[in-house]
Amino acid sequence: MNESTYTFIAVDLPAMLALTLACLTCGLLGNYLVLRRESLMGDAIAHSVLPGIVLAFLLTGSRDAFPMFLGAAGAGVVAVILIDALCRYGRVERSAAMGVVFCVLFAAGVLLLRLASAENVDLDADCVLYGQPETIIWYPPAEWSQFFTWATLVGYVSPEGHAVGGVPSQVVALACTLLVTVICLRLFHKELALAAFDPGLAGSLGFSPVWITRGLMVLIAAATVVSFEAIGSILVIAMLICPGATARLCTDKLKHQIRLSGAFAAASGLIGYIVGAFGPGWLGFEGSLIVSGSATVIAGLLLVAAMIAAPGQGLISVRRRRTALERRIAREDVIAMVYRAEELGQNQGLSFETIRRSLASARAARLGISAARRSGHVVNAPAGVIRLTDKGREEARTIVRSHRLWELFLVRELGIRPDHVHPTAERLEHLRDASGRIMPQREHGELDPHDRQIP
Repeated sequence: MNESTYTFIAVDLPAMLALTLACLTCGLLGNYLVLRRESLMGDAIAHSVLPGIVLAFLLTGSRDAFPMFLGAAGAGVVAVILIDALCRYGRVERSAAMGVVFCVLFAAGVLLLRLASAENVDLDADCVLYGQPETIIWYPPAEWSQFFTWATLVGYVSPEGHAVGGVPSQVVALACTLLVTVICLRLFHKELALAAFDPGLAGSLGFSPVWITRGLMVLIAAATVVSFEAIGSILVIAMLICPGATARLCTDKLKHQIRLSGAFAAASGLIGYIVGAFGPGWLGFEGSLIVSGSATVIAGLLLVAAMIAAPGQGLISVRRRRTALERRIAREDVIAMVYRAEELGQNQGLSFETIRRSLASARAARLGISAARRSGHVVNAPAGVIRLTDKGREEARTIVRSHRLWELFLVRELGIRPDHVHPTAERLEHLRDASGRIMPQREHGELDPHDRQIP
């Protein structure tokens, strides 16, 4: 292989894989924190595992994944127990308990980390806090024919005495953690979903929401400890929350949300690495950016994009629905007004000025008339007046009937005075569901509280 390809495989590919695997693992687990409305719990876990990581290193003197995992898992479980104890015995809100616990444990972790640095032990504070995936390097063989072999994967010593192959242990640990996470989420999907949506129902069905929560926290702690070299114990918070929150804005189905969160997390890792490692060079600058920070920024940008353009809950969709609702209400107000005028014998229609004075503003009048004209409910008659079509008259009759039935309901069932029901009925007359307009059921021929015939 050529030199550029070898450099990419040796330097960029391991770091890119580590960053992407870390983002993907955290993104999948973060869905359940978002669903439980306990996003701050991810913050608490990510901060509280720091003393567990440092303490495990100080006790064992090893940076191997297993002692680090034990320390982080223990610290995560301790954090959950302390939060529950503060809520139960300290009588404080859960969010306040999380804030207290993760601040105290994180402070303890920073003190231990500084102690480790002061003793010149091999534990880099910047690596633990912010991640350094750039330091994850692989030494693959120089020939493609030797690439996909077991010896290459586990590593061997060349005849010249150089170490060759051996997939970086960080990548292996992240891949194994991702595999365990996917298996656990697959096996316990129903239990996790039930505990997230309705812990009371989960308990009544024989499941223990407490143990389900603790198991989830152990997985999050494991993801945090294996990710600390890829994205750090601080930036992992964003990866626990951003992909899940982004996916939540895009769908209301849990399975789709989990898949989307995985896609967003993987995209954050891949794009973040490319932007951080190669972006400055493409723009003519020297050096590179911290790729873990770049991945976090990409995750945040994806969340902002979902907030703006998500199909169901994005700002654009919400604005469109509100505009459509405003247009429908204005249209219904206009045709109902013309219908009431016809009831009083004004069959020639109503002028724009008359409609404007009755509605909230000239904009509402123009919007309602325009919408009614486009939908075929009104036509322009001579002298600039607005008249109902047969279609508009039928629709207006339904609206007026709904209005007067609501007035009758408010007077008879709720005991409201007749002269106080009109403003409320004006709002209720526009209520609709999938089957049509919502209105109280009454027989034809009744009079409303103002002695007007109900259509």
